Amino acid sequence: MNRLNRALTLVAATALTPLAAAQDSSVEYPQPDSFPNCLAELATLAEQQGVSARTRAAVIPELKWRSDVIALDRRQPEFTLSFDRYFTRAVSEQRVTAGRKAYAEHHRFLDELEKQYGVPGRYLVAFWGLETNFGNYLGNTPSLDALATLACDARRGSYFRSELLAALRVMETHALPAANLTGSWAGALGQVQFMPSNYLRYGQDGDGDGRVDLFGSTRDALTSAAHFLNQLGWVPEQRWGREVRLPERFDYGMADGRTTRPLREWKSLGVRHANGGPLPVADFEAALHVPSGHRGPAFLTYQNFAVTKRWNNSNFYALAVGHLADRVAGSPGLVRAPAADSPQIRLDTVRRAQEKLNTLGFALGKPDGVVGPGTRGAIRDYQLQNGLIPDGHLDAELLRSLNIYDTP
Repeated sequence: MNRLNRALTLVAATALTPLAAAQDSSVEYPQPDSFPNCLAELATLAEQQGVSARTRAAVIPELKWRSDVIALDRRQPEFTLSFDRYFTRAVSEQRVTAGRKAYAEHHRFLDELEKQYGVPGRYLVAFWGLETNFGNYLGNTPSLDALATLACDARRGSYFRSELLAALRVMETHALPAANLTGSWAGALGQVQFMPSNYLRYGQDGDGDGRVDLFGSTRDALTSAAHFLNQLGWVPEQRWGREVRLPERFDYGMADGRTTRPLREWKSLGVRHANGGPLPVADFEAALHVPSGHRGPAFLTYQNFAVTKRWNNSNFYALAVGHLADRVAGSPGLVRAPAADSPQIRLDTVRRAQEKLNTLGFALGKPDGVVGPGTRGAIRDYQLQNGLIPDGHLDAELLRSLNIYDTP
C-alpha cells in the first residue's frame, strides 16, 4: 500500500470513519464474472493449507464482493492531504487528553511491557490511539469479505490471498467467529489493526486466558503491539526523534528525510532543540524532515522513527506517533506549528506539476499525483536552480513558479 494511501487511511481513524468523501462516487466496481471461480480457487488453497472443511464450508461460500473496498483500494481522492491537516487531526487535543487518560489507566501494565519488550508505554498508547482511537473504533467492514474482494482483484491479489488464508487460520487458532471479524477496508484487525498474517506471527496472550483476542482484550492488543515493535527492531531507551530549530540560511538540501548524520554533526551545523537549547552530544544517526516545507516545523528522527515506518510506511504517521507519545507523557505541543496549506492541492494538480518537472528535465518517474521521495527530490533540484529555498515541498509558491494554478 503506497504512502499516500496509508496516510489517508490512517487519518480516517481521527474522524472514526473512512474518508468516504475522498472517493470518486461516480466510479463503480461491480462484481466481476470471475469472482465465483476465484472463491473456488481460494477454497482449494485453504484446503491445501490445512483449513478445516467445517471452516471452509461455513465461510467461503458466504464471501461477498465489496465494490466499496475496491474504490478505497484504488484511492481516487480529490485532494491531497497536507501535513497541517493530517497532523492537527491525528494529534488533536481531544486525542492527547484521551491518550493521557488511557496511559494513566494502564500504566502499571504498560510498565511491565516496557521491562519485557523495551518499548515505553507512551508509544504503545500512541499507536493504539492512531489505529483505533484507543479501541473505540475498530472498523466496520466485514474483514473476510474485504480480503476476498482484494484477493480476487488483479492489482494485489497474491498478497491478499495469503492474508485471507491467514484470517481463516486466525479464526480457527483463536476461536474467533467470522461475524466478529470486522475492521478496516484492507482487512486489518483488532485494536492495533494487525493484518491477519501479523496477528498469527506477533499476536500475544497478554491477559493469560490462553487465547489471543486483539478485538476484545486490551492487554492482548498492547502486548502484541509491544512484541511487534520489539521484533521490528525498537531501540530501548532511545527517543523517536524531536522537533528542532534550524539556523538562518540553513541548507535545506540536507532535509530530505533519508540522509542520516550523527547527532553531533547536526549540532555542529547549528541545529538546536525547538526551544533553543543545545542538542545532546551523541553519535547515533539522525535524519532531518521538514514535512510542510521551510515555513513549518523541522524534526530530527532516529532509529525508532524508522521502526515506526515499518509498522506503517508513512512519514506523517510516524511523526504523529512520536509527537503523540511525547504529548501523552506530558510534553507541550509543537513550538512551530505546521505550515497551513490552503486551499489543498488537488491530485490532478500534483500530476501536472510532476509532468512539468519531467518536461523541464527534473526526472521523477511516472506522474501519479503522489508526492513521494522521487518527486521531492525533483522539486528540490528545481528549487535550487530557480532561486527558491530547496525544501522539496510542493506548495503554492512552487506551483506559481511552474505556472500551474490549482483550480478545479
